[in-house]
Amino acid sequence: MQVTSSIREPLITGGKTVRDVSEDISRQVEGKPTQLWWIAMGISLTLLGFGFYCLCTLLWEGVGVWGLNKTVGWAWDITNFVWWVGIGHAGTLISAILLLFRQKWRMSINRAAEAMTIFAVICAATFPFAHMGRLWLGFYWVFPLPNTWGSLWANFNSPLLWDVFAISTYFSVSLVFWYMGLIPDFAVIRDRAVRQGHQLRANIYNFLSFGWDGAARTWSRYESVALILAGLSTPLVLSVHTIVSMDFATSVVPGWHATIFPPYFVAGAIFSGFAMVLTLLIITRKVFKLEDYITIYHIELMNIVIIITGSIVGIAYITEFFIAWYGQVPAEQYAFFNRMQGPYWWAYWSMMTCNVISPQLFWFKKIRTNIVATFVLSIIVNIGMWFERFVIIVTSIHRDYVPSSWSMFHPTIYDMGEYIFTFGLFFSAFLLFAKFFPVINMAEVKSIIKSSSEVKQKH
Repeated sequence: MQVTSSIREPLITGGKTVRDVSEDISRQVEGKPTQLWWIAMGISLTLLGFGFYCLCTLLWEGVGVWGLNKTVGWAWDITNFVWWVGIGHAGTLISAILLLFRQKWRMSINRAAEAMTIFAVICAATFPFAHMGRLWLGFYWVFPLPNTWGSLWANFNSPLLWDVFAISTYFSVSLVFWYMGLIPDFAVIRDRAVRQGHQLRANIYNFLSFGWDGAARTWSRYESVALILAGLSTPLVLSVHTIVSMDFATSVVPGWHATIFPPYFVAGAIFSGFAMVLTLLIITRKVFKLEDYITIYHIELMNIVIIITGSIVGIAYITEFFIAWYGQVPAEQYAFFNRMQGPYWWAYWSMMTCNVISPQLFWFKKIRTNIVATFVLSIIVNIGMWFERFVIIVTSIHRDYVPSSWSMFHPTIYDMGEYIFTFGLFFSAFLLFAKFFPVINMAEVKSIIKSSSEVKQKH
């Protein structure tokens, strides 16, 4: 019996050549910003300016301007922190783990995903510093605090301090990985600038490319370092959100004290990260006319990842309720009953609708290959993941063991303002990246032209 395997869909369409790759991707770096880019940047800077005003007011007046109270000491700040850290997970997963598994489809999307990781982690870092109240004392997190009776060290047994080391390590490795991938592409733009007679641009990109010469030995070292960094990054994908989950799992608060949190948080982070990558790449491919490089096939594969991770998250939700029932701890059972039918029932059911029901639509090929449907559902997923963090944090602490201390959390304009600040920061940074850096990895895409393009499959 003879079995013939079906031909895979091409990763690069439009019959592109190596020269076309350089032309198409360098064009947006070398040209002037479009009107659409200026409009988007104007909106982002407006959000950034309003958020910066709210942040300055917070630092001047103190965290009392937030809607926190004695019962709900954590709310929007930690919710947004965990949400942004989760969004930053997809970049390293695409770059590191898919590189080790030799997945060629990552090559068109890894650059933008890595940039998203870095910007998302920067946004996440603003919340712990703002929550301190006195931003200028931030370096005391890892150094002895000034104290009348001698040095007072930070508590190294606290998961909050573990966060500092985990996220800073993750950021550092991701930044090096991202920039190293940019070096050959900077050299391409430098050489094109020399031929076009743009000396200033040539000098800038020569500096950014560290004098890359494209020799065989240089490429060999480049590929070796990429594999080493991928090996370092892979455990970070799993460890960072695991440690973030321990902020809650190591406590004794009903609704937080759960051993399922580490894998649950990691799956949720990949889930929300891929959703944000889709949101950004669908816009990028349209604005910069990169449909031949970021194809429907890429979008379909990312949607399949969302189905898998969304299903894992759904199973985790069900498992939490089962363990609460099976454990027969009244406080734990009430915490989950309160989520479903308490004052924040609307947040819980929004979370379930967005995270469990909506991703299942991607089982239908017509939906997971439809650009508009994917764009809408990617936004819905990230709304749901924000509600997930809000439900876990606020509904678990607003009603504790003593009914007389029960309270509600109502966000103020300053809670919302700092969240808006991070959106302005994120999109401003991404727009600058998309304009001045090649948004697709030219070197890697060129390496698969012969094996994964339409031209190859026609022969």
